[in-house]
Amino acid sequence: MTTSPITADASGTWQLGDLPVHRIGFGAMRLTGSGPFHHGTPSDRERSLAVLRRAVELGVNHIDTAAFYFSSTRSANELINTALAPYPDDLVIVTKVGPFRDYSGEWGTAARPDQLRGHVEENLRQLGRDHLDVVNLRRMRQDSIAEHFGALAELREAGLIRHLGVSDVEPRHLAEALEIAPVVCVQNRYGLDSPDPRTDELLRICGQQGIAFVPFFAVAGEGGAHGPSGEEPDEVLAVARDHGASPAQIRIAWILHQGRHVLAIPGTGNPGHLAENVASGALRLTDGELERLNALHTGRPLP
Repeated sequence: MTTSPITADASGTWQLGDLPVHRIGFGAMRLTGSGPFHHGTPSDRERSLAVLRRAVELGVNHIDTAAFYFSSTRSANELINTALAPYPDDLVIVTKVGPFRDYSGEWGTAARPDQLRGHVEENLRQLGRDHLDVVNLRRMRQDSIAEHFGALAELREAGLIRHLGVSDVEPRHLAEALEIAPVVCVQNRYGLDSPDPRTDELLRICGQQGIAFVPFFAVAGEGGAHGPSGEEPDEVLAVARDHGASPAQIRIAWILHQGRHVLAIPGTGNPGHLAENVASGALRLTDGELERLNALHTGRPLP
């Protein structure tokens, strides 16, 4: 007797503007190699293509990517195009602009507002699309995002972009963007290991305003782009044992329990990890488990 795999619809749904997505999505950064960007060993192409196709089979309809996600021989956008085009009608591809890498893989100066159209058109070319579903402006330490976000709002009016989001921002930057155009999502670093009162406030504001909050590095924790360190707090290990789950699954489940507007985009190039990540959407943590994990996040011990 075989059991059917858990699919992404177990996580519930949310709207990115007028685009419904399952709350478990997929981050494409890990598709290109064992390390992020130009680090590590390039991935096996066929395996990466298989992971993408399997993600869609498991109900994932929200993929997060960027033109600057590439290694020496692999491009995340090209892999997505090859694996999934012609794209399913319900698939939402979210990309981001602002950072820049040259063809050797080295980081260059972040885009000026007048250069953002080129970044958007590069994503369009690589993905084989005539418009982008959602484009996030990744803030690159600038104090104001108005000029950059305004440039993207113009591209939205021109029909190249359907919806806009912001990334790596503070509450004041979100307010600044909302004065210019609607915002459907906020992407910030957030997880059990990354307490930040400003990001906690952003999560709350997004919930109040119906904006999706999409954490990155939610599983990697302090490892960031280089991936999990392999060391897990006792609280995470204990909850994982109680559920017969992996620590990564508990981290994803905790993220999803932070609000119905919170989406998860764990990334992997491993088919087994992909299935585990998607299955995290079916985990239901108890009030007691959430209290323990919330205390770990805030650094405040339980009373």
